[in-house]
Amino acid sequence: MYNPRGEKSQRPVPKPKTETTEVVANPENDRRQRRKFSDDEKERILKEADACTERGQLGELLRREGIYSSHLSTWRQQREAGGREGLAPKRPGPKPSQTVEQRTIAQLERKLAALEKENRIQRKLLELSGKAHEILGLALPRIEENDETPESSSSNSATRRSR
Repeated sequence: MYNPRGEKSQRPVPKPKTETTEVVANPENDRRQRRKFSDDEKERILKEADACTERGQLGELLRREGIYSSHLSTWRQQREAGGREGLAPKRPGPKPSQTVEQRTIAQLERKLAALEKENRIQRKLLELSGKAHEILGLALPRIEENDETPESSSSNSATRRSR
């Protein structure tokens, strides 16, 4: 059979009639999870890799364990840097640049700087208010450092003002 362009057309092949089966996905297999190796597994695999001496043994080990040679080199670097603890899994994400003590010290230093700034501002405001009272000719109440009760000191200051 030929189509209008003069090319040979192919007929669709009918599908054989069979019993229909419904395929249901297993929820466990919906998403493949990244394989995680414990530090014991890493140590065991590294020991086996170090024991490989003949040609092809290392490749066989890699295929059997389902890992790449880059895993071995990374694990070896971790083992050299931190010993057995270097192989332990680490938390993902950026590494903290400061220790807990350093962060606490920095936080306390910022707080101290803010309080010192506030103290300077309050001192300047007191100086300004003193100058304003001098210019206006108003008498400022004096603060005496006696061991008087607040009630007696307020009555004394009231009598001093009236004199």
